[in-house]
Amino acid sequence: MAFNDPIAELLTKIRNAKDAQHRFVDMSRSKMKVKLLEILRDQGFIENFLVNEEQHKIRVFLRYNKTREPVIRGLKRESKCGLRRYIGHQEIPNVFNGMGIAILSTSKGVMVGKSARDLKVGGELLCTVW
Repeated sequence: MAFNDPIAELLTKIRNAKDAQHRFVDMSRSKMKVKLLEILRDQGFIENFLVNEEQHKIRVFLRYNKTREPVIRGLKRESKCGLRRYIGHQEIPNVFNGMGIAILSTSKGVMVGKSARDLKVGGELLCTVW
């Protein structure tokens, strides 16, 4: 099935898998998804992910705590296909008082809001994760 918004597909599949307490979730591969998953892995929201180049698939391993509660509490797509949301570096949101992250697509690449704020670059606010 073809999707118009691959980032929304990624977030929805992760949200549904964590709600059902699955160990992993499979999805189609794209460069943007790989970059977003690298950020989520580096920030500790997911365990890891594997890229299958032959089948153009990604397997994302979700992260849970000792009581089997998901580390990811919520995901929200901020900039949508119908309404793009661009912000300056002063307007980058502080998600749940620093417990979450904002992910931006800037002129220097896709990065976490804190890094964009430090580099004083704005861009498209892709999503927030907490």
